[in-house]
Amino acid sequence: MMVHIIGAGLAGLSAAVRLSDRGQSVVVHEAAAHGGGRCRSFYDETLERRIDNGNHMLLSGNMYAMAYLRAIGGLDTLYQPEQAAFPFLDLENGARWQIRPGFNALPGASLLDYLSILKLAWASENATIADVFDTTRPLFRNFWQPLCVSVLNTPVEVAAARLMWPVVKQTFGRGAAACRPGIAKLGLSESFIDPALAVLEKRGVRVHFNQRLRAINFAEKQAGALSFADDAEVALGADDTLILAVPAEAAATLVPDLNPPDKFRSIVNGHFLLPEHGEDNNFLGMVGGVSQWLFVRGDVASVTISAADDLVAKSAGDIAKILWAEVCTALQLGDAPVGRHRIIKEKRATIEQSPEQVRLRPATRTRWSNLLLAGDWTQSGLPATIEGAVRSGHLAADCVVRS
Repeated sequence: MMVHIIGAGLAGLSAAVRLSDRGQSVVVHEAAAHGGGRCRSFYDETLERRIDNGNHMLLSGNMYAMAYLRAIGGLDTLYQPEQAAFPFLDLENGARWQIRPGFNALPGASLLDYLSILKLAWASENATIADVFDTTRPLFRNFWQPLCVSVLNTPVEVAAARLMWPVVKQTFGRGAAACRPGIAKLGLSESFIDPALAVLEKRGVRVHFNQRLRAINFAEKQAGALSFADDAEVALGADDTLILAVPAEAAATLVPDLNPPDKFRSIVNGHFLLPEHGEDNNFLGMVGGVSQWLFVRGDVASVTISAADDLVAKSAGDIAKILWAEVCTALQLGDAPVGRHRIIKEKRATIEQSPEQVRLRPATRTRWSNLLLAGDWTQSGLPATIEGAVRSGHLAADCVVRS
């Protein structure tokens, strides 16, 4: 039996690694010339530096992503401080503080503020983050709002509250040991993609790049053949399995009667060359402005803004001016002029994670007996994050193993 995996992003690679670890025959087909999808690094000619397509932070309690990194030998590529601490800056008044898991993490927060976490567990299917929390409380502005927006990439007024509970339960709900931040020391590709491709190559798994799937030919109740853009045809044997690990919009064009989530939210990332070398692996959460998270690697400062649908409509030059001013405030650079920079707009970064769109997420199994779905947009039980993408790949792999 052969398993054909379409897509070498995190979902596809995690499925391939898991299946090959169990001795299953696997082949991966990827449309691009590289793996990783939205989780990758590349050399930017403007900055003359290697940067990530987007910034990502893991927590030590992200069990599926951590299991994947252990499987590919990538754990050592993450920077993880010994203590779970998250520095924050209020861009409005210059106040700085650290959030540490546990009671009294935020000055002025009441016991009721901390007990509000339980509201997520009891949230109804239609409840939004703004429905669940008291949005007037300082704890919401200084912790819950930036956390929920960065995880769900959806404004709190429409973001599904129920989707945050498994995130909180596996991290903050398990104490400080499960909340240590993890940041790629060199880049996302060096941590999540290159080690996986090396493991697959060592196991004899073929990964075909520049091979775009054009159509799936269905026969009776199963996928019968694959048609690629280069006119190559691959027939599927009676015992073969197909795992489709592509974006939602691509899957909708390939699978009949598939109606996946069809609304998306943007993410904007700004990368700026600093006047001098900064502190490696430095990160900072920000409230009261446009920027939400700041990461410093060498002499490059990278800013991330989730749910950035309003910002993405602005020109790259205007975005750079806004973000650079906040970088200067955060890093105390004074009136340093903006230097070389790169603005990356991901207009369809993730699905909109509203109650309505969450209900559209399809299950791993389909009505076609040999077709499985994977991707952060599928019904993984987690938000559309690295953790969710990896788990979706594991779920697909486990379906193959069980059958």
